[in-house]
Amino acid sequence: MDYISAFLDYLQLEKKYAQHTLTSYASDLRQFQTFLSEKYDTEDFTEVSYPIIRQWIVGFVDQELTNKTINRKLSTLKTFFKFLLKVKAIEVNPMLQHKSLKLPKREQETFSLLELEKISAYFEDSSFEGLRDHLMIELLYSTGMRRQELIDLKISSVDFEQNQLKVLGKRNKERILPLLKSTLHLIQDYLNERKLLGSDSAKLFLTQSGKPIYPNLVYRTVNSYFKKVSTKQKLSPHLLRHAFASHLLEKGADITAIKDLLGHSSLASTEVYTHANFKELSKAHAASHPRSLKREDE
Repeated sequence: MDYISAFLDYLQLEKKYAQHTLTSYASDLRQFQTFLSEKYDTEDFTEVSYPIIRQWIVGFVDQELTNKTINRKLSTLKTFFKFLLKVKAIEVNPMLQHKSLKLPKREQETFSLLELEKISAYFEDSSFEGLRDHLMIELLYSTGMRRQELIDLKISSVDFEQNQLKVLGKRNKERILPLLKSTLHLIQDYLNERKLLGSDSAKLFLTQSGKPIYPNLVYRTVNSYFKKVSTKQKLSPHLLRHAFASHLLEKGADITAIKDLLGHSSLASTEVYTHANFKELSKAHAASHPRSLKREDE
């Protein structure tokens, strides 16, 4: 039985995983299958034990792959063996006792308010592409949506009467996001230009040729604009999602409300933004607290 194909069908049809995730899982599993064939002369996943998986890990360490990359590959294996257990292909999950490799702590980067203010000077182009780029960046920041959620938006997702946007998130979970009036005006301006393309596509965002936008176009757009105002090494769309959450927290928004806006399934995913803001909050505390000021005077 081709367990890999069965597993991928399960993720796609029942779990509704995104295509890029399925591609990544398939690559990891084919790589592991090749390892089994070359090192142990078998491609039977039901014969795998944890010592075999340990040898796979050792090979990655020898190749000097990062712990983050290794953890991602092992996460694929963990999900795969859970599936084999579910379909009764195995009786014991060989990944049961595995613990993820430790990752170095790093601060979450985000765009600052100053950078976001500076970027507005570059949105004076009223052409189709100019309005589209402006709207893409505006929606990523003002709603905190994910890049794929932006790509999947349809014209019908926008509710002009209720000032809101319907977003289809991970696992096909739907959520409603509020829209600023300025954003609604920008959407309307963009739609007016979009009509001139003559496309009958239901998707909100299109290329100049009338085709739906794609992940790399969104990345290139954010990168090309923000490199004009930012010195950060990584200028990805996800930084706008970080900025959305971080700036709301700085203004005192409730973390559970931010969780719902981001579409997180658990509060733990949202709390990373609390940690990211702690350094700035500590600075503000030290600069403003009466006792801190008193010690400086002494």
